[in-house]
Amino acid sequence: MVLLLVGYGTALWLFLRGAPKIYTVMASDLELARWLYEEDLGLERAEVPLHYYYNYEQALGLTDPLMSTQRLGKTAPAGFWYQLRKNTQLHLIGGARPAEQGWVRLVCFDRDCLDWLLLRGQMRALPTKILQERPLRYLLRGSEGQTLEFVEVARVNPPARLPIG
Repeated sequence: MVLLLVGYGTALWLFLRGAPKIYTVMASDLELARWLYEEDLGLERAEVPLHYYYNYEQALGLTDPLMSTQRLGKTAPAGFWYQLRKNTQLHLIGGARPAEQGWVRLVCFDRDCLDWLLLRGQMRALPTKILQERPLRYLLRGSEGQTLEFVEVARVNPPARLPIG
């Protein structure tokens, strides 16, 4: 029985480890962010976005009839897809609130993605400045002189528990 559970756990771990990963980054200026990703960071566009195979729209809630883009009179979030590794893609979409200093803000919920982009910028000798470690927040200056602010969205404090009763 123990061997069966160990075998099942190992198979599940191997399956989840090989599952595709999609990072989503929201930008306040989509065109400028696209320029940075393609020209300065040298990312290649993905031939086929992974969401065609793995119900990405359902994960974002875009197929919910109450949240339907047709009911709201808006289009689905367009963007650009970049291939990072074999089963890892980055989806760049618009929608982030602009930074107060006039910088282009890029927001992500996944620290691994921001760490990867920071490392890529440093490898390409782009000037970087880390402003905050937890949650991660840093500046990256593009080759054209534009400043981009990368921000990790993370819960700093756990929610307070309400007393029962």
